[in-house]
Parts: sequence; C-alpha cells; structure tokens
Amino acid sequence: MSWKNHLRGDLLLLLTALIWGSAFVAQKVGMDHMGPFMYTGIRFALGAMVLTPLILYFGSLRPPCAAGQKSPSILLAGLLSGTILFMASILQQVGIIYTTAGKAGFITGLYVVIVPLLGCLWGFRPGAGAGIGAVLAVTGLYLLTITDGLTISLGDSLVLACAFMYALHVLAIGWLAPRMDVLRLAALQFWVCAALSLGMGMALEELTWSMIRSAAVPILYGGVLSVGVAFTLQVVAQRRSPPTHAAVILSLETVFAVFAGMIILGEALHPRGWAGCALMLAGMLAAQLDSVYPVKKVLVDRIRRLFKKTQ
Repeated sequence: MSWKNHLRGDLLLLLTALIWGSAFVAQKVGMDHMGPFMYTGIRFALGAMVLTPLILYFGSLRPPCAAGQKSPSILLAGLLSGTILFMASILQQVGIIYTTAGKAGFITGLYVVIVPLLGCLWGFRPGAGAGIGAVLAVTGLYLLTITDGLTISLGDSLVLACAFMYALHVLAIGWLAPRMDVLRLAALQFWVCAALSLGMGMALEELTWSMIRSAAVPILYGGVLSVGVAFTLQVVAQRRSPPTHAAVILSLETVFAVFAGMIILGEALHPRGWAGCALMLAGMLAAQLDSVYPVKKVLVDRIRRLFKKTQ
C-alpha cells in the first residue's frame, strides 16, 4: 500500500479523533436540556439510522471464517456488545454531569491502558509497554482527579468505571469482529444500546419536544457525527492505515476533548491537571508500544549493553 493511502487513512483517523473528542462537549451541553438516558438513547438511535443504510452501500464486511469454524450468532453478539456499550455510555453520560468534558475525555481514554491488563483474564500476556503505560496512567490519574483530601469526585469515578466498561467492550468486539460482518454488528449494538437507554429513559425521565428542540445541536452532533459518521470513518480509515497508526492517532481524542472544552465551554485546568493529562497521554501511547516493536527485548538489550560497558 502506497504512502499516499497511508496518509489518507491517517488523516481520516485524525478527523475521527477530532469528532470523538469534541463530542464530549456535545454530551456536556446536552445534559442542560434532558436526562442522560434519553440523550444516550436518541444519540445512538440516530447513529444506528446513519449506519444502517451504509450496510447496503458497503455490502458485507464479513471476514472469511477458517475451515470448520462456526460463526457466532450475530443477534447474540449484538445483544452482548450492545449491553456493554449501554453500560459504558450511561456511566460516561451521568459522570460528565459532575466533571468537565476535558477530564471525562482523558479518563475515558484510559481504556487503552486497561485493555491489555484485563486481557490477562483471557490468557493474554501484556508486554512491558502495558506495564509502563499503566504506571504512567495511574500517576496521571492521581494528579488529575485526586483532591488534597485524597478523594475522587463522583463524576470522575463514574467516568473511570466507564473506561473499564469500554475496555470490556473493546475485548468483546476484538473477539467478535473477526468472526462476523463488522458493520452489521456495529449497527445492531447501536440499536440495542438505543433501546435499553430509551427504555430506562421512559421509566425514569421526562421528555418533551421542547427539550429535543433545545438539545437538537448536541443530539445531532453526538448521534449523527460521533456515532454514525465517525465510526464509518474509522472502519474506512483502518483499511488504509496500519493498526499501530490507528491506535496512536485515536489516542489524540483525549487531547481534542480538553481543547474543545477550553474553547467552547471555557473549562480550565490547573498546572497539576495538565501534568496529569500529560502523564496519562504518555501512558496511553506507551500501552501501544508493544504493537510497534518488542519493548521488553529493546529494554533487555540496552541493559545488557550498559552492563558490558561497565565491565
């Protein structure tokens, strides 16, 4: 694949990260007009409406199954991934009421570090990059969220729980996607998330047309752009861009979240918060190093060289 195709893919991924990062502002503003369940339900329903017609355009994106390998039921797969996505999205949406859009973006981005650590439960052995990333991310999280009284706010703790749920979602999709049509799976999980959110919203929250009109812009941005368009861009871009590029570029979502919060909502971070964000971003990038090159081997080789020089 030519460098021009790689560049196009990387630019599409950068646009995806920009849309996702800015969506934290839309989610924050949306909470001024309606409850979190209704906002999430309408948002994912719109995203599913955008994505569903694209299935007819792109056709099947189902990978060929290995000989003798039975594909899982796409209905059960959609129910599983959609339920996990619902739990992650609601934790994030409720948490963002009590914290800033920028902090929510960075804390959510910790799923990049959590994924390889949770992978241990499935027998995967994380490399040195995951360990380094975890140390940097936890240190940054402490600086960003823990107060002088050694407490963490309700909003930050809910978004942290959301990061764990997103990590579970990534692991689930990572197992399911190679075995079935990825676009159909995505659309189905969006419909499941929307149905669960709207069901809870009708039971717990109030919704009027005036609320929907007042929240029209954040709903459209969060639904059409963040869910429908950005996901499609990611799928198209990752056909052209290597997985290592994708992981690093999409990590910039957290940076865009902070700057969008500052520019649009007037949010601000104190120096300790900036230091925490820097360490967390470094941790997210370090967690990807194992897929770029064998970190453990490089570290061992350098230690051996240093030891030889001292002899």
